[in-house]
Amino acid sequence: MNIRARVVVGVYPGQDDGVVLQAAVFAARFDAELVCAWVDPGRHPRSDHADAPAAGDGAGIDPYLTAHLTRILGGHDIQWSTRQLSGDPARALGQLAETLRAVMIVVGTRDGTVRGSLQEFFAGSIAMHLAHRQNRPVVVVPLSPVSFDDDLPWESD
Repeated sequence: MNIRARVVVGVYPGQDDGVVLQAAVFAARFDAELVCAWVDPGRHPRSDHADAPAAGDGAGIDPYLTAHLTRILGGHDIQWSTRQLSGDPARALGQLAETLRAVMIVVGTRDGTVRGSLQEFFAGSIAMHLAHRQNRPVVVVPLSPVSFDDDLPWESD
């Protein structure tokens, strides 16, 4: 497969598989490499490793996350890799996408709980920060959508 483009997807342990699987669909359609990037917000970023690939065995990324990615992406005819980043997730994903000249960044919404939704609403979502701070498309995969007739979690009493 001749890789002409890259799709960056934000990943984390326990994430809904739908985000990575949808990103894999985009990667296949664009004949692109899927770059699965996990951002550790507890570590301070270093400028010399933001786009360094993790080793083929998933070094640097949680080995369970790497094994899970291997399981769910195994049936897809795409090339994929992992990266471990640090610092602010939106900034790190945006910088990686810029460095790799990615065609898009794919992220998921947070969990559908009231706590998760309120936290995202007040802290600002990664997708919102990405959409306002860099020049490539940001695709947000909804994980627990509500109908237009239902209240959003932060609108409930």
